Amino acid sequence: MDELVLLGDEALALGAIDAGISSAYGYPGTPSSEIMEYILEHSEKSGDIFASWSSNEKTAYEEAIGVSFVGRRVLVTMKHVGLNVAADPFMNSALLDIKGGLVIAVADDPGMHSSQGEQDSRYFAAFARVMCFEPRNQQECYEMTREAFDISEKFHIPVMIRLVTRLAHSRAVVITSPARKPNILEKTDNTRGWMLLPALARRNWVSLLDRQTDFEKYSTGTDYNPLTINPDFREFGVITSGLGRNYYDEAKLELSSVPSHLHISVYPVPVDKIRKLAESVDKLVIIEEGCTFIEDYLRGYLPQAIEIAGKRDGSVPLTGELNPDNIRGVLGLSQREGLKTDIELPGRPPQLCQGCPHADTYAALNEARESFSNSIVTSDIGCYSLGALPPYNAIETIICMGASVGTAKGAAEAGFEPVTAVIGDSTFLHSGISPLVDAVACNTPMTLVILDNGTVAMTGGQQTIMPSSKLQLLIEGIGVDPAHIKTITPLKKYHAENVEIFKQEMNYKGISVIIALRECLETARKNKKSGGSK
Repeated sequence: MDELVLLGDEALALGAIDAGISSAYGYPGTPSSEIMEYILEHSEKSGDIFASWSSNEKTAYEEAIGVSFVGRRVLVTMKHVGLNVAADPFMNSALLDIKGGLVIAVADDPGMHSSQGEQDSRYFAAFARVMCFEPRNQQECYEMTREAFDISEKFHIPVMIRLVTRLAHSRAVVITSPARKPNILEKTDNTRGWMLLPALARRNWVSLLDRQTDFEKYSTGTDYNPLTINPDFREFGVITSGLGRNYYDEAKLELSSVPSHLHISVYPVPVDKIRKLAESVDKLVIIEEGCTFIEDYLRGYLPQAIEIAGKRDGSVPLTGELNPDNIRGVLGLSQREGLKTDIELPGRPPQLCQGCPHADTYAALNEARESFSNSIVTSDIGCYSLGALPPYNAIETIICMGASVGTAKGAAEAGFEPVTAVIGDSTFLHSGISPLVDAVACNTPMTLVILDNGTVAMTGGQQTIMPSSKLQLLIEGIGVDPAHIKTITPLKKYHAENVEIFKQEMNYKGISVIIALRECLETARKNKKSGGSK
């Protein structure tokens, strides 16, 4: 047994390694990226695990399914909105007869520190009717991950582990346990349990529903869902989940009486324990990080009328992260006095790095747009999204990965011109190829600008799945006319030349692609420091 100081992400990664995984797949996205980065570093040193970034979350999950099919344990990592991309194979995998343990680690982002939504992944687990673990500290990240693989193989289902930003990116001491050896390589002996033809899928669906009782028995009996009853205090009882318990534990030190308390770390929720708690109190206080998942479920579980205080009635903030201060009021505690100042600090919005190649691309694009009475520029998720802010003001839509291409296609086909889409190289490989195929098929009059900086810059500088040298070949293979595939170097000395290329392609009545090729400054510094490009 060792003691290590780890991020929540790293503790989860080590838990998977010590659980005996043979493979790990993922797509980078804050706050989940460090999970795969830890496993990749381990893989490079030991060589006993195959670890790889994938082109997107869907392909990562499907690759993981293949590992499970041949009996090995596998981890898949992504952030909450990445689960939207992986939803098709994830939902269907709940109906498979999972062989090797399949665990999906999803990091949610309450407060939207680096995301376009506060989506709560517990709903996806409930939607798929599979089990979900929600650790509250780094030690539980490690232990629950190991447990999740056992549960996956015991019940033949994929299992989700849900993290949140504050846990993923904070450190604490973790006590490890002896590592487990990997499973033997052995294909499943029930291939019919892996074929979702309608007749077989219906049978598998019934089987999954039959196992719900077993899942509930586990969640009721596990020590990860502890219930304590205080018979001398009926005013209210508390239900916490995830980090909510940490904040409650801090606040309860100031309470004159300690309420009855149920903490939920394993889903489906332990219905019997909830009912037992409700019978012991006059009111339930719900403190959960994320959406009103537990709170909404309670109204269907509880036959008796009982007051419920939580996010729905405003007792706990409905949006943003929980913290030790914003849960005090629902427990009857006054707000703590903090430092006060009359000085109002100005906001400091994020901005592109000084000298970023995207800035030169936007400068050329903006000048080219001046030649047109009206124009549209759609964009995507990445550090280039900062082009929406001053001084660039260059882009007009930011929706989801790959949406810039499809949105531009729709606007152009509605009759607007000129329409330009801006997308990063990694995002293009993630989910921009398919809509470009659509545009080629229709010869849509639009221009796609691929900002090729050679890295997944926004999430920490991970390597792109395909090198820049192959990007033009890919685009030609899709069917874009080579005469309208242009590569520019976004530097000030080429500004006038780049402006003219933008004008030409924006005037072209068909599909064209401009590749703005220049290495990310931060990646260049890292490569120089490490002795050269990888």
